[in-house]
Amino acid sequence: MTAGMPLTDANVIDALGRDLRCAGYTGDGVGDLLGEAANEALGRGVWWPALAATLGVPETTTALATIVRLFLLGSDESEKDVAQSFPESGIDALLGNGVLMRSGGGDMLRAALDIRPHADDVRDYLVVSDQDAVMRAGPVAPDHVLGIGGASVSLARAVIRRPVHRALDIGTGCGIQALHLDTHCDEIVATDTNPRALALAAATARLNDMSWDLRSGSLFEPVAGERFDLIVSNPPFVIGAGTQDYIYRDSGVAGDALCADLIRQVPAHLNPGGTAQLLANWMVPNDTDWQDRVRGWLAGTGLDAWVVQREFADPISYISLWLSDAGETTDVAAERGARWLDWFRENDIAGIGMGSITLRRPPDGTRGEPDQVIEEIVGAGEEITGPEAEAFLARRHYLRTTTDDQLLATRLSSAPVFLDEQYLPGSEGWQQISAAVRRPGGPGAVLGVDEVSRALLAGCRGEVPLAALIELLAGFHGVEADALAQAALPVVREAIGRGILYEAR
Repeated sequence: MTAGMPLTDANVIDALGRDLRCAGYTGDGVGDLLGEAANEALGRGVWWPALAATLGVPETTTALATIVRLFLLGSDESEKDVAQSFPESGIDALLGNGVLMRSGGGDMLRAALDIRPHADDVRDYLVVSDQDAVMRAGPVAPDHVLGIGGASVSLARAVIRRPVHRALDIGTGCGIQALHLDTHCDEIVATDTNPRALALAAATARLNDMSWDLRSGSLFEPVAGERFDLIVSNPPFVIGAGTQDYIYRDSGVAGDALCADLIRQVPAHLNPGGTAQLLANWMVPNDTDWQDRVRGWLAGTGLDAWVVQREFADPISYISLWLSDAGETTDVAAERGARWLDWFRENDIAGIGMGSITLRRPPDGTRGEPDQVIEEIVGAGEEITGPEAEAFLARRHYLRTTTDDQLLATRLSSAPVFLDEQYLPGSEGWQQISAAVRRPGGPGAVLGVDEVSRALLAGCRGEVPLAALIELLAGFHGVEADALAQAALPVVREAIGRGILYEAR
């Protein structure tokens, strides 16, 4: 790694890891030390209950309390207490490797890096990054390396965790995605344009006894000619004039060109049947449909796609979000924000869409146009998860490869769903204005129904073929079975696509 970068001494990293583990610096260890209320408050950014909980603790947890105050609360600690907390690492080594710094010219020390526990369903991890603006004075550095954030966690939750051979993490930062990839991928290549990010990612990997192939470069440049089974990316997708004030957010190209370029290059680097999952932002010019913009990115790729817009922000809200992250003074932020807003106005931008994109290269031999679904799903509790993404792709494949005649001969079952009905008072009492079937927790898993389709869904219990059920309903309503089937099949297909119906086995 580049000279002068932090935590490049393997022996120091190993000793640091042993000290942190010996102190019990894990998610559960910190939670037990702080207690449930203080730990939850810290997760919301309220720090004082956590600080109070680390004071006056038993001697057996003093090392952990000191470490929590250093890395999670940003406090100054005495050299004596720090030395007792890091007996293997030693203060001099931690100072020399940029983990700690002296504070106030005395014998007080503070953290120079952010090192914190992180966990998933498989194991606990330690993640190394730079301290955010809340933990330090002044703006973050241009080569600032983000730690665990909402975007990185949402992507990690959305990634399909099917075991694969080769995976690629584009824009790895501190290595969050690579950490999770390590649980189900044989080989991991992780790239970044920021040398500091690669150094901290290497430290993260070693602290967790992992080994990744870390490479420097933009997008697919470091992996020219290579293919992967899984590609993930949380790129510097922030939309602006093309300046690069902060590497973690600014791509250096104007508008949303980086995300467009990333998607267009994916097909050349995915193995047949391979999947790519990324976060992206897209510009929405005035008097245009946001779906058209992303649809243009996908044109000609030959990839199946599920694009989900989770948020839409007006320019002022969008700019304010990113200015608050940098920790700049009010005057600097106001000047930068004004220039940024002018750029949006000059380019006639109504707002910015934010969301996730799941791509799959069809297996060799697949015929027909690619299946591309572009939709908005903004409801709380409807976030994309790995199991939902994998199930969505499987359902879309099933629909493409199942004819109407085959579907009519199939026994279908209903997933656990709710029937939601809305009424308004009228001259004759309560009058129904809408009805929908909803699968709890499923992103966009809602289907509007009328009397007939509601009865059809209720009858799907895996007992009789769909055609027989339609015949029964046709007889009850006095209509032709063929006509009812023609009307019902699009509804049934939509219900299957949303995971509301599935083929009974």
